[in-house]
Amino acid sequence: MKRLALLFVMVLAVAGLHAQSKTDLPNVTIKNLNGKDVNIAKLNNNGKPIVITFWATWCKPCIKEHEALNDVYDDWKDETGVKIYSVSIDDSRSSSRVKPFVEGKGWEFETLLDVNSDLKRAMNVSNPPHTFLIDGNGKIVYQHSGYIDGSENELYKEIKKIAK
Repeated sequence: MKRLALLFVMVLAVAGLHAQSKTDLPNVTIKNLNGKDVNIAKLNNNGKPIVITFWATWCKPCIKEHEALNDVYDDWKDETGVKIYSVSIDDSRSSSRVKPFVEGKGWEFETLLDVNSDLKRAMNVSNPPHTFLIDGNGKIVYQHSGYIDGSENELYKEIKKIAK
């Protein structure tokens, strides 16, 4: 019985360490719209929340989500200090359209290019839109995939819970 209890505790400890490591941002470097390298593991917002949202120019729900986020972004920044990173998963054939697309939409958050899907794979994103909330310590504390009108309100509730 003692061996079984010890085994159970060890399994829980290993599972806890594994779960802990899954909440860290991956050490993946991608580019911003100006071609500058951005290492995702080093994203920092001075202890304030970070949102990372995956999208593509061909994804209608993604565009709706981005429009909704852009509409509230200034207010969210003022109230919580949150920073949004928009990660395009457009591949090499369509990535040249991302910058003019974003500029045409007037989206104010920083856009990153995951042309080879390295970050997408590292964060286990299958389909966009997929949104992650990262706390001030660089830990993923919330995520959701898909978009329906009003999904940004649930995200904001989660942001307010961790904003300092």
